[in-house]
Amino acid sequence: MKKSWLLLTLSFCCLSLQAQFHTIAYSKPLYKMQGVVEPTETKCLPRDGEADKLVSFTSIAGKQSDEMRSHWIGCYMSVSYPLKKIIVTSPFGRRKDPFTGKRSNHKGLDLRANSEEVYAMMPGEVIKVSSDKRSGNYIVLRHGDYTVSYCHLSKTLAKKGAQVLPGEVVAISGNTGRSTGPHLHITAKYGKKHIDPAILLQLIKETREEALARLTIG
Repeated sequence: MKKSWLLLTLSFCCLSLQAQFHTIAYSKPLYKMQGVVEPTETKCLPRDGEADKLVSFTSIAGKQSDEMRSHWIGCYMSVSYPLKKIIVTSPFGRRKDPFTGKRSNHKGLDLRANSEEVYAMMPGEVIKVSSDKRSGNYIVLRHGDYTVSYCHLSKTLAKKGAQVLPGEVVAISGNTGRSTGPHLHITAKYGKKHIDPAILLQLIKETREEALARLTIG
């Protein structure tokens, strides 16, 4: 199955990394993936999920070489969801502004979160840690040509210039800045253009699923 994938992730998928393990739940199917980069034949999957599952799946896949199993486990672990549970409360795009009541463009994605750990989704670098009246406390991570911002945080835990790994805790979600309640606001850019962060979540989901499928092939 061919799928679009972030070019930068292809270079990270086989790294030997340590990551948090999360249980992910969805209130509804994530968005259909939109093409922000050219399709690639290479298939490589994230790193996030339950350790016991991986052990079980790799045991089943007895006919695979140790090298291939290591490859797919590494790919499975090469990315992380930003929260333990993913529930979208306000999607990217046009919406009714909760403060003005007028239609406006929501350039990010809001996820349900209340003082929860926030994780780096991919290997990258912290390029900004700051605060303002709109975003509250926020942190910006660079992942190759992509930048991801986490906003309305109660606390930032990573410093500017730090190298981060998938699943590494970088902040605690909160309700700072221009916010109507506790949540995690994520913005994502490819170069200077805003993209729907749900694309990244969908890619993580598909990558994990494919990695697990590969690990069960006898």
